[in-house]
Amino acid sequence: MLSNQARVLIATAAAPATWGTTYLVTTEFLPAGRPLLAGVLRALPAGLLLLAIVRVLPRGSWWWRSIVLGTLNIGAFFALLFVAAYRLPGGVAAIAGAVQPLLVAALAVPALGERLRPRTIAAGAAGVAGVALVVLTAQARLDALGLAAALGGAASMALGLVLTKRWSGTGAEAPPPLVGTAWQLVAGGLVLAPVAFAVEGAPPTLDAAAVGGYTYLAVVGTALAYGLWFRGLAALPAGATSFLSLLSPVVAVLAGWLLLGQALTAVQALGVVTVLAAVLTAIRPTPAAARPATLPPPAAAAVTVASARR
Repeated sequence: MLSNQARVLIATAAAPATWGTTYLVTTEFLPAGRPLLAGVLRALPAGLLLLAIVRVLPRGSWWWRSIVLGTLNIGAFFALLFVAAYRLPGGVAAIAGAVQPLLVAALAVPALGERLRPRTIAAGAAGVAGVALVVLTAQARLDALGLAAALGGAASMALGLVLTKRWSGTGAEAPPPLVGTAWQLVAGGLVLAPVAFAVEGAPPTLDAAAVGGYTYLAVVGTALAYGLWFRGLAALPAGATSFLSLLSPVVAVLAGWLLLGQALTAVQALGVVTVLAAVLTAIRPTPAAARPATLPPPAAAAVTVASARR
């Protein structure tokens, strides 16, 4: 039988696997040139749906913490992703985003007391290489602003993930993962909405296909996926959990191959295997005797670990 940790890992991995279908849904059903609108219509309805289910408002410091986390994980991330998507080939943007697990692993050392192990660094490098094999084309060109935006988006999400992990479970005001997810999505959607209106203008008239696509992204790709992601982060080390995000570009390519008849080359297949090997290496449990001591509770020195994220 599967252990409880294995079940949590599988459930958490379902989040980036679901995000991997976003490209297919966006290209096939949504209006073109509206990525920020897609971000708003993913985050805000999903957050309001979860908030209607949990019916709990933030307390104390979690008013401003929710705004910070929602901005980092949703608002700023989607906005920077928008800039990168317009100025870079998709493959280059995906490779830049693949550095996120390494950023999380590095930030988790001072913030969460997690250890940066050689195997984590090796897995991170292999993950970037694997994503490159999966998505990079010979026609890919670099753009300084686009590359900076892609790396900034990865850094924004990495910092948001680590802060979510650090803050969740600290003090009587700390929310359960699903509650915290609802607040972050609402805050991120509200931050992103005026940016989307300023950049893209008023929303267009939506046909049935677009309504269905946005509904899928909001309910399945955001409410369900982010709920699973933050629930997994609450139970798993932040560094290991972040490697699961590498599954997203892999699923995107496989979905295009299976559902749209797109070609899957031998090089891409090698990239898929490399990414999966990197993820399995990163999430492999550390022997109990080698695990670092956990941080003291917040009353003693500031941080307990528990928490959230995608």
